[in-house]
Formats: sequence, C-alpha cells, structure tokens
Amino acid sequence: MGVALFATSSPRSVPMSEAFDSNESVETEIQERRALRRVGGLSTELTDITEVEYRQVRLERVVLVGVWTSGSAEQAARSLAELARLAETAGSVVLEGFIQRRDKPDASTFIGSGKAVELRDMVVALGADTVICDGELSPGQLTSLEKVVQVKVVDRTWLILDIFSQHSRSREGKAQVSLAQMNYMLPRLRGWGDAMSRQSGGIGTRGPGETKIETDRRRIRSQISRLRRDLKQMAQSRETARAARRRSNTPSVAIVGYTNAGKSSLLNRLTKAGVLVQDELFATVDPTVRQARTPSGREITLSDTVGFVRHLPHQLVESFRSTLEEAAEADLLLHVVDGADEAPLEQITAVREVLAEVGADDITELIVVNKTDVADDVVLEDLRRELRHVVFVSARTGEGFDELMQDLERDLPTPEFEVEVTIGYEHSDLVAQVHREGEIELIEHGENGTLLRARVDEHLASRLREAAADSGQ
Repeated sequence: MGVALFATSSPRSVPMSEAFDSNESVETEIQERRALRRVGGLSTELTDITEVEYRQVRLERVVLVGVWTSGSAEQAARSLAELARLAETAGSVVLEGFIQRRDKPDASTFIGSGKAVELRDMVVALGADTVICDGELSPGQLTSLEKVVQVKVVDRTWLILDIFSQHSRSREGKAQVSLAQMNYMLPRLRGWGDAMSRQSGGIGTRGPGETKIETDRRRIRSQISRLRRDLKQMAQSRETARAARRRSNTPSVAIVGYTNAGKSSLLNRLTKAGVLVQDELFATVDPTVRQARTPSGREITLSDTVGFVRHLPHQLVESFRSTLEEAAEADLLLHVVDGADEAPLEQITAVREVLAEVGADDITELIVVNKTDVADDVVLEDLRRELRHVVFVSARTGEGFDELMQDLERDLPTPEFEVEVTIGYEHSDLVAQVHREGEIELIEHGENGTLLRARVDEHLASRLREAAADSGQ
C-alpha cells in the first residue's frame, strides 16, 4: 500500500548570520517537526453490505499513530502502512494514520502529553474507539495514553499477537500464542475501580486478602507454567520427528520469509501441499512439513515456517522457538522475498534479524524473489545487482521453478562417501534407497546386477559394499 506524508518537513541547519533574525521561524519549524502528520492512503471502507452485517460486531474503528525516530520519512510511512494492513487483518476499519517526528518516544505517553491531547480530539472527531501505536509500549505508556485519549490503546505487539491467536489452528500453535500473550500481559495488568478492591478475608485467613490484580498475576503465572510444560512435551515430539528424518539422511529445506511473501504458494507449487493461500498478513501461522523430490530423484523435506515481520514480538520468537528450530536445523534455507513490495531489501533485513535470533544465520541461504509476474522491472533489476545467490520466480505462473529446483539441488549437502559397486537384483531395495538418499552419478543394469556409482553416507556405503560382497561382485 503506497502512502505519502502530508505537511512534512525535514530538519535544516540555520546559518549563524541568520540565527538571531530567525528565532521565530526556527521555533515554528520545531513545532512543525513535533506535530502529528497525517499519513494518506490508510483509510479503508467496506463496501460489501453482507460482510458489514456479518462483521459489524467485531469491527473496531481505529486510528493509527507512529513515532518517527530514525530513517527516512518513506520508511516511517511504510511502517505505518504495514500497521494498517495488520489492523485490517485483525478485523478493524482504519480511519486515519498519523506520524510524529521525535528524537525518541515519550517515556510517559509515547507521543508526548500535548500531542496526546491533540490525538484525543482527533479520536473524538473521527468517532474512533481504538488507538493502535506503531511500537511496543511499556505498561506505564499504555496506562497514561489511555487516560488521555479515553479509548482503548493497543500497541503493535498486542495487535500481532491477536492476529496469531485468530489464525492458529493446531494445538501446538494455540499453546505457543497463548504463552506469548500471557508473557505480554503479565507486566501490563492494570486495575481500575472494582478491579482494585480487596477480596474479603474470613475465618482462617485473618487478613485483607489479595488484591484482584495479585490474584490475576498468580493465575497467569500458573497458566504460563502449564503452557511451558505442554510445549516442552510437544517440542520433544517435534524433535523425535526431526531425529527420524536425520536418521533417514533426508535433507531438510526450510522455507522462510516475510509474511505474505508467498511461502505457502511456493510450498504448494513444489509439493501440492494444499496449504491455505490468502492475500493477508500471517494467513498461515502453523508450520507444515511436506516431502518432495529433486530433479535427480533425491528425496527432501520442505517445511513452511511462520512468516516474519518488522519488529516481530520477542514473546512470539520465544514461544515459537521449537517451531523456528525447523529453520535452525535445516540443511538449506529458501528465503522467499516479495518482489512486488516497495522495499524488498528491508524485508530481507527483518527476516535475517529473526534468523540470527534463533541461531539460523549460518545456514546456507538461497534467496527466492517471488511475484515476478507483478513486480516492477526496475525493482527486479536492483535486486539482481544487490543480491547474490538468488533466483526469480512466480509461484502463480510457475515461471522460474525449473531453475529454482536446479539451484536447490546444487545447494543441498553432498554425501561424503563415493562408492562404485555392482549388486544383485535381490538387493533392489538398496538401489531405491540410493535414489532417495544419495546422489547417483552412474547406474547401469547388466546380467549380473546393477552397477552403481554414487555418493552416499557412511552407513549406506557400508550396506552397499556388504550387498556387493554377498552378490559375489
């Protein structure tokens, strides 16, 4: 979504000769820099009456606000535009978006007390019921800003957690999201009115009892402990499956990338997996593992991991760590990039930051630029100059997938043992295993058996030599 800043101004230096004559203009510019700037192109309207009637109970009318502390105005606008898409994915109607230029977010209200009052006036004028901030707010910032604007305030982290909660389908995914939400909520519990009243004591208690907020904290800590125990058991099951794949020497390929870059479409094209494909952020958050074969017939596993985003909440990374280990333990990463995005290089940076956090930054990476059928040619040329080890594809049309599979097979780890044996036809199961797990350089069928020259692992090499000796070759 393209967005543009209105009424923006950049800091400028004032010559010393003009300094004493321009105090008033400098003060005006400082005020201008600190003003809330409207970001165009963020308002959304639902025209489908049926959809409005169906979703009107859930829909929230939101105003977005961001603080621009570094980078360019375009980067700040793209971040707020992405926040708008996240809000729409969560089921909200975005009424307006604003950006304020500051050196750093205000420690009390995120945007400053004066601007918070201005934001309150805007919320009233627009009829909004929620403010979403483009950043993670501290408990104090959430409380202070809500007191001023008098409507619900949500930050970027909670918005993403809410989307994950809506889209998780598997038992493990739901538990991971719940754990992330609990860890986020624990330091942000607030009590107003009756919520802060004391619970009655009674015979045997001899005291005022706990406050409601203390009870909530204790309940959340108990739920966190239970979720961690459950996830530990699920992680063991996932590790058992990974260990089985390692024993079978099946190379693993993890598909990673920014949300909505086309990872699920890529997996469907490669394996006919039938994974949900939708033009929506975080449409699929549950990992999927499927089998595929390289052009030479070598068997591999492809795992579709959760999509990444700028400032992916730390709570999610921690909760999804066992899932993200699919990437950390893969033999190859297919890093899918949205070629139709305005800033694909920023997407790559965001994804690599998360990969580094889970220890997957040293895995061999093949960058796959997707959506070439709708991407701008100038952007694609820039990517060709900037990136190494890259292939350009369209998951929708299939363009570039032959080259992708060739590059994928080239980058897979090569078995270290080279064997040349002739084995009898009674050991045809071993030939099939070599097809699945090894790299065949030569295969010929003769009267006495099958001549094989291939690269395999140590265990399979030993079995092939034993079979050759058993066949008298």
